[in-house]
Amino acid sequence: MVAGGLGASAWVVWYFFAAEPASVVAGQEAMIVVEGAYAPAVVRVQAGRPVRLVFDRRETSGCSEEVVFGDFGIRRFLPAHQKTTVEVTPPAAGTYEFTCGMGMMRGRIVAE
Repeated sequence: MVAGGLGASAWVVWYFFAAEPASVVAGQEAMIVVEGAYAPAVVRVQAGRPVRLVFDRRETSGCSEEVVFGDFGIRRFLPAHQKTTVEVTPPAAGTYEFTCGMGMMRGRIVAE
């Protein structure tokens, strides 16, 4: 019984803190559902080409009302229950993070 509890605890820790978030290989466009988190949280694209991200906000939580792309100097309001398009162009291969306005929800663009 103790071993089962330890195994379950280890799985929870791995799932929430160590596992790589779901990834999608996008052409240069991706739909990101905003509902307690970004899904998918990782979008893989080609560097140097424009990327079109459509955020589909399905909630009213204050945390998710804004998306911030610090590397691109973009802050965009996301109206509840609507889709909002954000376009960026990663200049080089690398990882470009986006967050909610409070920095609690996180996602990233991986440019290759």
